[in-house]
Amino acid sequence: MPRLSRAIALALLASAASAHAGDANPPDQKLAKNLDAVRVTGDWLGDATARDVQNHPGARTTIRREQIVEAAPTQVRDILRRIPGVQIQESNGTGGSDVSLNVGVRGLTARLSPRSTILLDGVPVAVAPYGQPQVSMMPMAVGNLEAVDVVRGGGSVRYGPQNVGGVINFVTRDIPQDFGGSAGVMVQGGAHGGIQTQSNAFVGGTTTQGLGLALLYSGTKGPGYREHQNNTNIDDVMLKARYRLSDTDTLSGSLHYYRGQAGMPGGLSQADFEADPFQSRRPFDDFRGLRKDAVLKYSHIDDTRSFEVQTYYTDSFRGSHIETITQNAKTGLYTHQLNAYPRNYHTFAIEPRYAQLFDLGSWTHEIGVGYRYLNEAMHERTLRNNKYDSPLYYTPFDSAPYSGAYVRTGNNVGGTEAHAFYVDDTINAGSWTITPGLRYERIDTWWRALPDATVVVKGPTYRREKYSKPLPSLNVIYHVSERWKLYANAETSFGSLQYFQIGQKNADNQFATGLAPETARTYETGTRYDNGAWGAEATLFRVNFDHELQLVGKIPGQPDSHDGWTNLGATTHKGLETAGHVDVGALDPRFRGLSLWGTFTYTKATYDYGSFAGRDLPFYSRRTANLGMRYERGPWAFNLDAFSQSRQHSPGSPSFDPTKPSRYVTMGTPAGDYGDIPGWTTWNLRGEYRFGPALSYLKLGAGVKNLFDRRYFTRSTDNNNGLYVGQPRTFFVQASVDF
Repeated sequence: MPRLSRAIALALLASAASAHAGDANPPDQKLAKNLDAVRVTGDWLGDATARDVQNHPGARTTIRREQIVEAAPTQVRDILRRIPGVQIQESNGTGGSDVSLNVGVRGLTARLSPRSTILLDGVPVAVAPYGQPQVSMMPMAVGNLEAVDVVRGGGSVRYGPQNVGGVINFVTRDIPQDFGGSAGVMVQGGAHGGIQTQSNAFVGGTTTQGLGLALLYSGTKGPGYREHQNNTNIDDVMLKARYRLSDTDTLSGSLHYYRGQAGMPGGLSQADFEADPFQSRRPFDDFRGLRKDAVLKYSHIDDTRSFEVQTYYTDSFRGSHIETITQNAKTGLYTHQLNAYPRNYHTFAIEPRYAQLFDLGSWTHEIGVGYRYLNEAMHERTLRNNKYDSPLYYTPFDSAPYSGAYVRTGNNVGGTEAHAFYVDDTINAGSWTITPGLRYERIDTWWRALPDATVVVKGPTYRREKYSKPLPSLNVIYHVSERWKLYANAETSFGSLQYFQIGQKNADNQFATGLAPETARTYETGTRYDNGAWGAEATLFRVNFDHELQLVGKIPGQPDSHDGWTNLGATTHKGLETAGHVDVGALDPRFRGLSLWGTFTYTKATYDYGSFAGRDLPFYSRRTANLGMRYERGPWAFNLDAFSQSRQHSPGSPSFDPTKPSRYVTMGTPAGDYGDIPGWTTWNLRGEYRFGPALSYLKLGAGVKNLFDRRYFTRSTDNNNGLYVGQPRTFFVQASVDF
């Protein structure tokens, strides 16, 4: 860890200790009062209140609706960048649509967010949480959000799989007690592309008989800032209901419908990027997604017991068109072909949880047990259109060469039956809260290819795998006072084999054998302080990713190497996350209305094996930082914030065969796919005026994203490889009313 990072951690600890020394009440007296009011918590995520976050035994950050609105997001990534340890990869490659989500935590891969448990109101958003955890479709529009709750550590016992990158829960707007609603719109555009609109509407309330209903809508329409980014069309509708059966019993549920489509402009070669970074060479690549889900939950909560049973069903479709272009070495001509990938998934789950609080005088125990049964099914197809040869390495926008009928060339089905059990014991003893726990996953998954007249399958057509994994954890928090907490945890994370890994074959058309689920061990230690006027936190972390699957050939003499895939792709992630905020007006009345906030994260994520051992992993930054200022004066509010990230790498693929080492690429390649990616900093500015109740609480806002028009880019190494330009200077206006 660099000396600067250590100095920041020590400074935060020292400042928190100084503030604690000035507390008016002794800490023991405060803690005694707190223990008298201990109630069963049941759900660890809870309502993500400030108290929930303050007493969580690990790194956790929550962003509320006011902060979301003031960030003026059109996509979720605009919000997540503000959270320490979370890194966002710009839309790129086959994950390069406005419908996808590319988020990585602590140096883990960000492409399609496969390493984090991502939830929407506690329900997994992945089309198949075990067999297809990638989030190529993020089934939510930002206008429906009430909060974003990111648990980077301390939650693996109750939430999984794929939780090495923590738990990210997107919380939608709650049903209000009194009838009311709101409507809002944001319009943005700049020198490149067209005008894009993000709108939202909300109405709901609760009757005197205890029945609550709410209808939510959010949508995004219009072009982005690149050519062929002109068909973004997202609609997100949710109906929520809640009925209070008694003071302790509640029945709730939701119906959710999401539809999204967007173009994928594709990557550019170095020459094309220099000519015009906003152009597109892929007029036919796009992505479409559809999701329908239903959730029903019963909960009982009293002072000592909590029982909850939740069941949900999801029906998802995702499909894309991707053009492949290959050059004939003899003729120099390029062969073009358009591929379609329609895929359907169904998921059903039921999850009961029970927690019991035992008061043993100076000690309390909250013992929680839970079980989740999840059944998922998939149907994945591949279709190809006609081929044509051309001297051009791209397809012109004014041509329509793909007029033939599609031919099915791949037809696979599969499914997973998963059982997850957990038990934990939250022990409150004096100033300590200690929570040992164990999660146990048992999985039965299968894959089958369905050959026919046009689908040719070489080798075996069916494979089934069964495996189980115990996942222990230990979370500890020391309550120095109500304001100051010290915490540490050690956890085991898990990711199952995915369908494409189970069905992957080697050069001899045989399945790779002996592969195991991915496992990782995570360790955290940190501190958190908040007295209302100012707060700070610092977390040291280490992630040992012991079995990270990599696609390679069989390596002679390596017992853990298998045809097609290997478990040798181990990585190590370590670093420091810090954040702070201060209400300057609370410290000095002359600055009333002024508040400051900031974050700084240092991450070092490296390969453990292969020719890249000791070198940085691709597509993450060692240093990221945020700095923000908010000033409120009467009906006016102003925001100024900056985001910065350091250099990233796109080095190519490591070799695990010592006789054939591969080169770690740092210089940009002509195709634009490999080479270093320079760091960048952008600034955003926003102002708002509130008219108050006379005009239905009308709010008008305006601002600029990327204020100084900083040009930056990322790269992609998949089928849509090349350079991708970042968002240029963009102007926006906002309006909203409440009723």
